[in-house]
Amino acid sequence: MSDRAKRHFEELLDFMDDRVYPAESVYEEQMVASGDPHFHPPVLEELKAEAKRCGLWNLFHPHPEWGPGLTNLDYAPMCEVMGRSPHLAPEAMNCSAPDTGNMEVLTLFGTAEHREKYLVPLLDGTIRSAFAMTEPAVASSDATNIELRMVRDSDGYVLNGRKWFASNALHPHCRVLIVMGKTDPEAPPHRQQSMMVVPLDAPGVTVVRGLPVFGYQDREGHAEILFEDVHVPSSALLKGEGEGFAISQARLGPGRIHHCMRIIGMAERALELLCRRALSRSTFGAPIAERANIQDWIAEARIDIEKSRLLTLQAASMMDQVGNKAARTEIAAIKVDAPSMALKIVDRAIQVYGAAGVTDDVPLANFWAHLRTLRLADGPDEVHKRAIARAELQKYAATAAPAPR
Repeated sequence: MSDRAKRHFEELLDFMDDRVYPAESVYEEQMVASGDPHFHPPVLEELKAEAKRCGLWNLFHPHPEWGPGLTNLDYAPMCEVMGRSPHLAPEAMNCSAPDTGNMEVLTLFGTAEHREKYLVPLLDGTIRSAFAMTEPAVASSDATNIELRMVRDSDGYVLNGRKWFASNALHPHCRVLIVMGKTDPEAPPHRQQSMMVVPLDAPGVTVVRGLPVFGYQDREGHAEILFEDVHVPSSALLKGEGEGFAISQARLGPGRIHHCMRIIGMAERALELLCRRALSRSTFGAPIAERANIQDWIAEARIDIEKSRLLTLQAASMMDQVGNKAARTEIAAIKVDAPSMALKIVDRAIQVYGAAGVTDDVPLANFWAHLRTLRLADGPDEVHKRAIARAELQKYAATAAPAPR
């Protein structure tokens, strides 16, 4: 870490200890009292104001004209710490998905109008955004399957189709969608898609429902959205027609590594909870912590976390040094490894907690649901494994011996 990043990191640790962890119980109380799973609790605005005051704001943004300009390697440990309180810390510091990815897209590919109308308020934390790519009628892990149509008319485009799992679309501050659709079905497969900026309140945009995740209605929501003859001007287009797939790859690289950083923080907190519970409870005349199987779980957890962290730091370093495209195998590897690693630790922590582990008295059940979902979000494990295997095979393809007859 750079010296500047180290200062931010120490300030972040203090902010977590002094403000975020104590606010978790307040957050829960405010959410329960509201009766609305998508309520925006006042404590979050208090935390946001304090984070701005402390300079812990937009830490994710690598472009110095828009943010602190930290490298991925500098940001990685900070993002990990935020992952220890995933429902509070990222939003408190304006480092939440999918806004982080959307802000980078608007930074790299948005027009001056997009930046003024949406990027600046997003960077200020006064609005939120959603990313609409996944569709219920096709296997969206292959983005070439996308069916939402974007048909050119005299002065823009008309959008028709259905999206779902548009995370953040039910947040009360959500104002804009970045939508991926098909502009030219006759083009080569990876040139058929485009991305456009669409206001959430545009005529013809209907939020059909919020989708539960393992029974949870996440506060930001995962929306099913219907687009019926939604007209947008030509200026809504990002970068150009046929650039949607390329933009998605640029967007998902940083997004995937941010998820993995936060996942490691969740794993660390789950291990801490496991250890504290094991030391405080006794069964059959001895502390749970003295049981050999529990000690095996703790040792394996520490080993697995360290391996995942090093793999994630390697990917972050490669992104900084050779770019996201050259680091795609490493990014794919951590996206497979981190959720599975953390899920195992959380599952064992639940086991140590017993009945309490499946309640909302501790965050473990919610962690488990979130982590299991991340084996699908930003591409399922199988897609990433396929990419890793193809890259590995490519190393030997030119020199492979001919198959025997």
